[in-house]
Amino acid sequence: MANSREQEALRSYGLSLPDATEDHPWGESVLKVNGKVFAFLGHGEDDGVGCGLKLPVSSEEALQWPGSKPSGYGLGRAGWVNVVFHPGDEIPWERLKAWVRESWRAVAPKRLVKAHPELA
Repeated sequence: MANSREQEALRSYGLSLPDATEDHPWGESVLKVNGKVFAFLGHGEDDGVGCGLKLPVSSEEALQWPGSKPSGYGLGRAGWVNVVFHPGDEIPWERLKAWVRESWRAVAPKRLVKAHPELA
């Protein structure tokens, strides 16, 4: 079952990526690399797990998951997807981590991505 502990696990994983930092603009928790957002956290509802990620390669796949939708404010056109897992949903952790890494790679400076081929 999804809960705030699992949302914290997602946040911690994102912060474990090179040069990742957390910020709280707009009253929302976001993860950044080089000052640019790569994950919007807090899209989970009812103690669910959720995030908004930039997925230039996997956006179509991510949109197939129940509860997923293009991000608002025009971000969906740029490959941003909101992924939400509700309490009781089985969370595909390895897939979710791969999407977080993809979003990090899409936003991080090329030199930083090149320095961390293990995150491909």
